[in-house]
Amino acid sequence: MRPCTLATAALFAAALATALPAGAVDSLRNLAQSAGIRFGTAVNVEALNTDAAYARLLAREFNLVTPENALKFSVVQPERGRFDFTQADALVAFAEAHRMQVNGHVLVWDQQLPDWLTQGHFSPDELKAILHEHIRTLVTRYRGRVASWDVAAEAVGEDGKPRETFWSRGIGPDYLALAFRWAHEADPRARLRYNDYGGEGAGAKSDGIYTLVADLRVHRVPIDAVGLQMHVGLNDAPRPEDVRLNMKRLAALGLETDVTEMDVMLQLPADRADLKAQAGLYRAMLQACLAVPLCRSFSTWGATDHYSWIPEFFPGRGAALLFDMDGHPKPAYYSVRRLLRRAAESSPAIE
Repeated sequence: MRPCTLATAALFAAALATALPAGAVDSLRNLAQSAGIRFGTAVNVEALNTDAAYARLLAREFNLVTPENALKFSVVQPERGRFDFTQADALVAFAEAHRMQVNGHVLVWDQQLPDWLTQGHFSPDELKAILHEHIRTLVTRYRGRVASWDVAAEAVGEDGKPRETFWSRGIGPDYLALAFRWAHEADPRARLRYNDYGGEGAGAKSDGIYTLVADLRVHRVPIDAVGLQMHVGLNDAPRPEDVRLNMKRLAALGLETDVTEMDVMLQLPADRADLKAQAGLYRAMLQACLAVPLCRSFSTWGATDHYSWIPEFFPGRGAALLFDMDGHPKPAYYSVRRLLRRAAESSPAIE
């Protein structure tokens, strides 16, 4: 990866601010805004700083961005008390230049933690102080600039029970409530979200997530939304009707929902039939979101197949996103765009 200093990142963002056009009238971002939701993606900041075509595509098609790795604990605090915001600052500057909202990802997660933290010997009170300082530092730095935060992620197991994590072992089960309260203190106007995979439709994990967030609401923890990640394949996706019903029961708790990380992995090389089926699945999940007024955004985990995480973790699979390896739109893109266009004709635009 090419090193990027804060100065060069700022210069690059400033150059893009003048070089990139606003989204076209029929772009996903403009159609989604007219339909009353935001359309987003996770951003590879290294690519953003080096690949102009990728940056242009982001600016044209999306009005919500989530840093793929730039705000994860091991990246932003590689040593105790030493914070590195180089990548995050570059993304926020890019987003502000192109009228995009930023979702901060992620404050409390069991993965991508630095060795100094996981291999240290800290008391519960010391871990609380470390986590509090981490959350306070990140959220305060971007107060008023990052509109929402994934405060916590993947704290529920496949059986629907609370997952044992580094944080639950070290602090205790109240770490989640503490994290939300600390984030709210740092930026009372930020939208705070719990984010998880595998609980989008029906089943034990979906019920476990519902129980978790319902309990947070009962105890007046400041949680605003639930993120449904939606990492799926053609043969293991939830039923769209189950997704819609799950969103509705979360809405009944007063919680907004978002599709936060959707991708649909295919066996490589992908054939025409698979690409068509993939397009239908993207459309069905977006339709479920549009059917629930408190579903506020729809995001993919990456914009183009070139920067997708899937091939590295699932060899022989990929082609999971709306744009191919060269940044060209796939059938899924056109399917999503047609649905958004129809929805835009009958919905109020968001601010």
